[in-house]
Formats: sequence, structure tokens, C-alpha cells
Amino acid sequence: MQSLQNLALAAGLVGTLLASGAAAEKPKNIVLIYADDIGYGDFSCYGAKSFSTPNVDRLAQEGLQFTDAHCGSATCTPSRYSLLTGRYAWRQKGTGILPGDAALIIPTDEVTLPSMLRDAGYKTGVVGKWHLGIGIGNVNWNDKVAPGPLEVGFDYSFLIPATGDRVPCVYLENHHVVGLDPNDPIEVSYAKKVGDEPTGKDHPELLKMGLSHGHDKTIINGVSRIGYMSGGKSARWVDEDMADTITAKAVAFIDDNADQPFFLYFSTHDIHVPRVPHPRFVGKSGHGPRGDAILQFDWCVGQVLDALDRYNLTDDTLVILSSDNGPVLDDGYKDQAVELIGDHKPAGPFRGGKYSDYEGGTRVPTIVRWPHVVQPGESEALVCQIDLLTSLAKLTGQTLPAEAAPDSLDVMEALLGKSTLGRSELVEHARQLSLRVGDWKYIEPRRNDKDQLFNLSQDIGETKNLAKASPEKLKELKARLKVIRQADRTRE
Repeated sequence: MQSLQNLALAAGLVGTLLASGAAAEKPKNIVLIYADDIGYGDFSCYGAKSFSTPNVDRLAQEGLQFTDAHCGSATCTPSRYSLLTGRYAWRQKGTGILPGDAALIIPTDEVTLPSMLRDAGYKTGVVGKWHLGIGIGNVNWNDKVAPGPLEVGFDYSFLIPATGDRVPCVYLENHHVVGLDPNDPIEVSYAKKVGDEPTGKDHPELLKMGLSHGHDKTIINGVSRIGYMSGGKSARWVDEDMADTITAKAVAFIDDNADQPFFLYFSTHDIHVPRVPHPRFVGKSGHGPRGDAILQFDWCVGQVLDALDRYNLTDDTLVILSSDNGPVLDDGYKDQAVELIGDHKPAGPFRGGKYSDYEGGTRVPTIVRWPHVVQPGESEALVCQIDLLTSLAKLTGQTLPAEAAPDSLDVMEALLGKSTLGRSELVEHARQLSLRVGDWKYIEPRRNDKDQLFNLSQDIGETKNLAKASPEKLKELKARLKVIRQADRTRE
């Protein structure tokens, strides 16, 4: 009898040790810092030489820096959609770049990255740019605005509802506009002019930043926007203070949840247009507002890292930093991004950028830091943001339903630096679809264009089309892309 008791005790001890070991491999906190329009070459740790990004560099020095990491699309809304749902955005209609009054495009009954992490015991918060729609259409901004982030898995949200260049130019905290005077109701329209406020089209003399194309509707804070807006004057943001405002909210989320596990999705506005950085960053980069906004983004990163340090959370926190798509210079405003670019290469060695089918469209800077778990260094593994849902589910001990995250793969071993292998293939999404298989890349033709085929190991800049020289490889990749397109999932 005593031997049986001893055996049971030993078994229990082993179980406890195994359980504690598993818990040690689950991060107490997860922070995802998501930049906007920052390209592969826009940080000094990724090759920028004319200015320095010390806080991002600190992450890179203390973490794993990826050289073949991708966002889900070469534009913002579809990237954010695939990040949170684990589904290729091109599979779902209505996931293109959304207007500021679009309805929520993520079904509220779908498993998402935040809902999965909430089930895993994390307090979940999103701060910053959303751009995934909100409400069910015809939003009344003067009342409760829902459904939104709180209905798809977040416990807390402080949002730029769409983008800085789109109305409404107000912050939304949980379900309500911040600082709204009920006697000055908001009205928004993307179809017709509302109110009597001047537009950039009719009154360019009132602009503090000129426009190069589009962005010619209602002027707010000296900047004309996409869409019309009236009212809500007490609630309108000041562009120069935007980074300070949302960073303070991100830090406050850490402050409020430092004693419990949390997931923070900090989605910055920088460096999306309009680029109107705070005066303390103006002129500091030597590249005009675009470069100054990169320095501002780096400051935001530093504030979050400092908050983790302050609460002694650094060692227990998995931090992931990336961008929603590649770089763009002139994106509608005259901010001298083209004129002052100099020798800086926003996409690094890659061709293209935002909106582009080439590697510069989706290959983005990506850094993973988790002290004592992730060894500092560099990884060439092919990974994608779409895989965070399944990978983090595995890491946190969650089992996804079969229908969830249909294109999200478990690449956690690669993300943690425990394997040099990531994905074997990836569909890149821009104006067309492209297929990466190892070093080969096939870009399907658009309209009257020709098939394009590149070997990235020999031609990282995608300058030599090998479609005619390698017909068998072209045939193989075309056939594989057709299979993926016709299927409804790639996760087995």
C-alpha cells in the first residue's frame, strides 16, 4: 500500500512539474505593435543609414529579426483582416480598403486572435487604428457605436475608427465617441456634402498641408480628408497630438493590467498619411514629415517598452513588431516624401511597396522578442502575420475549431527561433495574387500583362522574368495557385 501511495505521489509530482514547465513556456503577456505603411528598409536595424530608430533597434538586438516575414496584403484593411481572422482576405468579398463609415467586416461569431487569447485567460485591448469597419452601416456617431472590437474579442478599445485621412476625425473609446458635445452632433457622409465647412477642393488656401490627389473633402485641423463631416468639434483629434494620445492609452492599458495576463494590440497611425508629427519630431530626420513620423513611431515603441520595464514585465512578455504593408511616398498629400527621400530606401533591396505585387508590398520588418525564450539573432524563415492566430493558439494551449483560421498555420517554432523553417508556401496579395514557394515567386497576370516568374535567391529585386526560361516551374506554380484559390482553406 505504501509503495502505491509513493507511486501516486511521484506521479503527481511529475504532473505538477510538467504543468509548471508548460506554464513557463506561455508568456504572461503578449504585445503586438503594428506600424502603418512602414517599409522593410525604414528602420536602422533593417538598413536605414540617414537616421536612427533606437527603440526598434533595441527590440532587434534583444530579439529575433526576420528577413522574409510578410503581412497579409499590400494594403491596410485586408492585412488587418487576415491578421485577426487567420483567413486570406482575398477569399472574402468586402475586405478591400474601407471608407470611414463602413460596417464591421469581421463576423461577431468568428474566432479571432483576440477572442482566442481572451479564452486563454488574457485581458485583451486594442489601441490605435482600426479600419475594419464598425457598426452595421449608417452609423449614428452620436449614440452607441456597435458592433466593433468589443464584439470580436477585445475587452477594451480606443480607436481611430478608420484612418487619419478619412472622416470621422474623432476617437472612439469602447462604444462611444470621446469628448462629444451632444449639442454639436456629428454627421458623416461619403456620398454628399454635409454641413457648411470648407473643403480642400474649394479652399486650398486654408490647408497647412497641400494635397496631391484625392483627400479634397472636409478640412479638419488644416488638413482636408476623404469624406465629408460636420459637427463634433469638441471631439475632433489634433493630428500633431495623435501619437501622444494613443500611446498614452496603450501605456494606460499596461498600467491597468500589469497584475494580470494581457494582450495589447497597439496599432499606430504612423506613418500613414497625413503625416503631421508632433513639433518635437519635426525636422529631426532630414526626410521631411515621412521620416519625422518614423522617428515618432520609434518613440511610441520606446514608451511601450519602458512601461513593460517599469512593471518588471519585460522577461514575461512576448513582443511582436511589424507593419501592415510596404512603404509609400506620395499617398495623396504634398509632404515632400518624394523630394526629400535622398539615398534612403524605404523598401530596402526589394522592388515595389504599398499596393504592389512585388516583394516590397508585403515583405515587412518583423521582430519577435521574448527574453530567455527567443534567442537574439536573425531568421530567414518564411512567416506571415496571418499565422499569428494559430501559432499563438498553440503557444497558449488553445485548440481552434476546425472551421476557424482557415489559412493560418502553426509557425511558432520559427517565430521563437527554434526552427529555421516557416511556411513552405505563401500567397501574397496586392492588385493580383502571387505565390511564393521557397525562393520562387509567381505573379499572375493583370489584364493584358504577362505571367511573371522570379527566383529570389538569384534576383531579390525581381528584375528578371523567368517565365519563358523556366516553363515547367511556371506551370507548377500556376497550377498550385489555382488549387489554393479554389479551395476554401489551406490549414489542415
